[in-house]
Amino acid sequence: MRVAAIVLAAGASRRLGRPKQTVVMGGETLVERAVRIAAEAGLAPVMVVVRAEDELASALRQRGCEVVVNALADEGMASSIRCGVERARELGAVGAVVMSCDQVMLRAEHLVRLCVEADRVTGSGYAGKVGIPAYFPAASFEALMELRGDVGARELLRGAAVVVDERLALDVDTEADLARAFSADGER
Repeated sequence: MRVAAIVLAAGASRRLGRPKQTVVMGGETLVERAVRIAAEAGLAPVMVVVRAEDELASALRQRGCEVVVNALADEGMASSIRCGVERARELGAVGAVVMSCDQVMLRAEHLVRLCVEADRVTGSGYAGKVGIPAYFPAASFEALMELRGDVGARELLRGAAVVVDERLALDVDTEADLARAFSADGER
């Protein structure tokens, strides 16, 4: 059974003011951290959706990642999800975990728990909502391909199974978030 990881890393990081994908924490960039955690969870292939062919894409390929360039990244998160899902379909994945690179408290065990029911959409519960990382079986790929804009798969997660981890509420969007992330990770 091949469950792909789709790491969303094509965002412009406007609120942070610099590419969050390349922020270093614990000796690795946030995107490298996400890739490592996905691999530790046994997800394969690990795909990273990026904005352009650049040094980041090259470095990710050297780590064994499948790099997917999203030429429509300015449309928003939905375009990155579509790019990743299309590639997962091409590679014959039975499902995919859609995840970001900015949830610094994510652990491999959480990703494993998302994939327990192979035929059921399962999202992550935190801060009173259900979001990513989320597992989508191949049967839901068509619906994911219909997503548009910057809202992600929120509607598809309504009624989904949920794995709760409140630590996932900490994601890096601003410098204040980054400071909290470093503090939570034990760095100064």
